[in-house]
Amino acid sequence: MKTITLAITGASGLPYAMRLLECLLQSGQRVHLVYTQAAQIVAKQELDFVLPNRPQDAEQVFAERFGKLGGKLKVFGIQDWYAPMASGSNPGDAMVVCPCTMGTLGKIANGISDDLIARAADVMLKEKRPLILVPRETPFSAIHLENMLKLAHAGAIILPPNPGFYHHPQSVQDIVDFVVARILDHLGVKHELVKRWGESDSRG
Repeated sequence: MKTITLAITGASGLPYAMRLLECLLQSGQRVHLVYTQAAQIVAKQELDFVLPNRPQDAEQVFAERFGKLGGKLKVFGIQDWYAPMASGSNPGDAMVVCPCTMGTLGKIANGISDDLIARAADVMLKEKRPLILVPRETPFSAIHLENMLKLAHAGAIILPPNPGFYHHPQSVQDIVDFVVARILDHLGVKHELVKRWGESDSRG
């Protein structure tokens, strides 16, 4: 069982985050979840889903949404400085920011650790643990690109949610699964979400 920090910010793309969370729990991972107030707004807009203000309430909501899966979920507040991932002594195995706003990306790129998400990402970089950023914006400005390059040089994985179409997606869910599959690949988590390049029969 790996410990994965999943941070959700207020960019468009909450379906990616919810599917990723489901797949991580389904595969038996321990997930430490944190999200911004803007993510709460986008979740309501895109999924008609309410992300509660209190972590305890959020854990109950997710338990009802996903039922009994193999993994374990712990939700933390955005200003919870006692959360494990706030310290290099307990960073977990990897972190994903999905979706990632340009504001959050910019803070991480410039070492501005003013909330738990930015601090946890800073910890991942300094401890040389996998940090995956899923930036959902278009077009990218020169500032966005410079920040992404800075983060790539620092060791982060920049993984924009750009779906491929060689697997002949038949639904929005297929497109979401393609992106989530790439994230899971980089986390080293096994899945059977999409048919891989060169595979003609089985999904996986």
